[in-house]
Amino acid sequence: MKLNLRVWRQKNADAEGAMSTYEVDGISPEMSFLEMLDTLNEELILRGEDPVAFDHDCREGICGACSLVINGDAHGPERTTTCQLHMRSFKDGDTIDVEPWRASAFPVVKDLVVDRSAFDRIIQAGGYITAPTGSAPEAHATPVPKPDADLAFEHAECIGCGACVAACPNGAAMLFTSAKVNHLNVLPQGAPERETRVLDMVAQMDEEGFGGCTLAGECATACPKGIPLTSITGMNKEWLRATRKAAKR
Repeated sequence: MKLNLRVWRQKNADAEGAMSTYEVDGISPEMSFLEMLDTLNEELILRGEDPVAFDHDCREGICGACSLVINGDAHGPERTTTCQLHMRSFKDGDTIDVEPWRASAFPVVKDLVVDRSAFDRIIQAGGYITAPTGSAPEAHATPVPKPDADLAFEHAECIGCGACVAACPNGAAMLFTSAKVNHLNVLPQGAPERETRVLDMVAQMDEEGFGGCTLAGECATACPKGIPLTSITGMNKEWLRATRKAAKR
């Protein structure tokens, strides 16, 4: 395939950015989107130009590093990560716009790379347990009801890619934060910090400058791991419970 690419180029966080147009030829439908960008960068390097900077790591849909808005959609037209998006989703002659995540809490570092350390700070605020665990426990030593285990596993699938923030018209991080809160709060190991966890993580989320949630639902639609919108409802219930409990003390 021969494709026309319109790629966001920005030298650094302080520089003005703009879309640059490139043509790439000989693109196989079996290539991943990142392999297509690799092909573009090889051509740019051969021409003595600066390659396009973009985030990537495992390229297996696990790490959450890849983070591109493709033709206006977080991760592109398929419900998957950018690294698992293949060029068969496009046609010969297509024009493809490639941009970084758009959110004030995710400042651009260079080109398509954004700083997502705000997510790290939200997790540091409460995404952990303090109970000493020692060595590995015996299997079934702490019984967990299957519905609770299933709910915890569902939320543990969040890879922190940030697609929810990029897709949200308000730039909210509620789906990410709720996944981390619900993952631990539903398990017995997370019970000691149940109240402080949700209060601290929501407070840190607000401090990072993410927008407010209006339940537009775009976050759940864009999430490559299928974290449900009801996750936000669950966190809101936890937050109200923790707030009322704190007020009674």
